[in-house]
Amino acid sequence: MKVVVAGSSGLIGTALVAALRRDGHEVTRLVRRPVRARDEFSWDPARADLDERALRGADAVVNLCGAGIGRRRWNGSYKQELRDSRIVPTDVLASAVAALGVPTLVNASGVHYYGGDSGDRIVTETSPAGTGFLAGLCNDWEEAAQEAIDAGVRTVLLRSAVVLARHGGMLGMLYPLYSLGLGGRLGNGRQYVPWISIDDEVSGIIFALTNESLSGPVNMVGPAPVTNAEFTRAIGRALHRPTPLVVPAFALRMAIGEFAEEAILHGPRAIPTALEAAGYTFHHPTIGAALAATVGQGR
Repeated sequence: MKVVVAGSSGLIGTALVAALRRDGHEVTRLVRRPVRARDEFSWDPARADLDERALRGADAVVNLCGAGIGRRRWNGSYKQELRDSRIVPTDVLASAVAALGVPTLVNASGVHYYGGDSGDRIVTETSPAGTGFLAGLCNDWEEAAQEAIDAGVRTVLLRSAVVLARHGGMLGMLYPLYSLGLGGRLGNGRQYVPWISIDDEVSGIIFALTNESLSGPVNMVGPAPVTNAEFTRAIGRALHRPTPLVVPAFALRMAIGEFAEEAILHGPRAIPTALEAAGYTFHHPTIGAALAATVGQGR
C-alpha cells in the first residue's frame, strides 16, 4: 500500500511508520517544518495548505495529529490548542481525501469520547458520547471527518486509550517514580484506566488499514479493562517494586487542575468490540502481558 501519515513524529506515528515500512508499504509523511527527506511533504493545516501531490495515488491516509492532552496544565488557550491541533488537520485531510478519491482515512480520536461518568458500565462503539471537555473534543474531532464519510471514503475513527510504551506517553513519565518504589494509587483507585500496548496500537492501525470490514468508530483499547488500583499493582509486579503510596484526589486536582478530573480520576470501562469482531487478535490481551512487554523487560 501507499500510505500517507500525518503526525508521524509522535510516539504512535514513529512506531507506525517503522512498522509499515517493515511490512513493505510505501510511506509518505506530512510535516509542518521544511522538508528534509524524499518521503516528506510540507503542509500547513491552519492555512489549509496541502500539496495534492502528497495524496495522489495513495491507498490510505492516517491522521494522528494532536497536541498532548497532559503536556501542561489546562487553561483556556491550551484547551483551544488541543481542539485546533486535532479538528483543523482532520477537516483539511477529510476534504482532501474526499476530493482526490483516496479510498481510506484512518483518523485518530480518543476513548474519552465516552466521558468519565460511565462508572463501572462497559462502553462499546455504540455507546453514546459522554460529557465534559474531552468528550466534547472527541465528538467534534470525529465530526470533522464527516466530509470524507459523505464522499464514501472508508473512514475509521481510532478511539485510542492510554498507549503503554517504555519511552514516551504516560508510562514513560511514570516509569522513573515506579522504578524507585515511589508509585501508588491515584485517588480512590476505583476509576478505570483504559490502556493498550504500543505494539497493539500500531498493529491495530495496520489491521484497520488493510481490513475493509472496519469503518466508523473503533475502540483501540486492551480487552481486559482494569481500575487504577489494579493498574498500579500491575506496574509494581512488572518492575518488582512496591507501590505503597496514595495520591489523594484533592492533591491531584490542586496540582493538575481540570485534566486530573477528566483524565486521571475518571475513565471509561471501554472494550474493543469492533476490533475483535473484525478478527483482530491482541499481542498483549492483559495489563500484565502489556507491561511485561514494555517496562518489565526494560524496553
